[in-house]
Amino acid sequence: METELKMVNTKSSFNSKALIVRLLALTLTLVAAVLLGVDKQTTTVSLTIVTSLPPVDLPVTAKWNQMSAFVYFVIANAIACSYGATSLIVILVTRGKNKLVSLMVTVLDIVMVALLFSAIGATGSVGLIGYNGNSHVNWDKVCNVFGKFCHQVAIAVFLSFAGSIAYLLLIVLAALKLHDEF
Repeated sequence: METELKMVNTKSSFNSKALIVRLLALTLTLVAAVLLGVDKQTTTVSLTIVTSLPPVDLPVTAKWNQMSAFVYFVIANAIACSYGATSLIVILVTRGKNKLVSLMVTVLDIVMVALLFSAIGATGSVGLIGYNGNSHVNWDKVCNVFGKFCHQVAIAVFLSFAGSIAYLLLIVLAALKLHDEF
């Protein structure tokens, strides 16, 4: 029984906090990708062609794949989620003892932060134009028409941001671990 306790208390490279944060990052990016990937709203818009005629009601659909920034967001979050699952498996298989694998995972964590921040920035800027419009180029706001769609985009951006912060936290944990070793 004492030998088991000594094995548990032995210092290893295996960090349960980092695994939990990695699982959180995986989950958040998965939910963000799915949430925006299924986002779609159809509404009827009245269009007046000629003032002497009654307006024509047209069904209009907003989908995530109609904007390249949203497509980039979904793909970036899917990549981050896939990487999170793969890195979790690699870390569990190696038990965190292979320094080269740990270094590679940390470098890829940095890449995921950059990828997610760029996708969040692109989606946020397009979302802001959809929410406020742009009077300088006569772009009307669309979130007053597609409210559910815009709210779902905002939630997906928030979840992705939380996922990117989780990856950033993994980098901080790796740096602290490196600091403790020296």
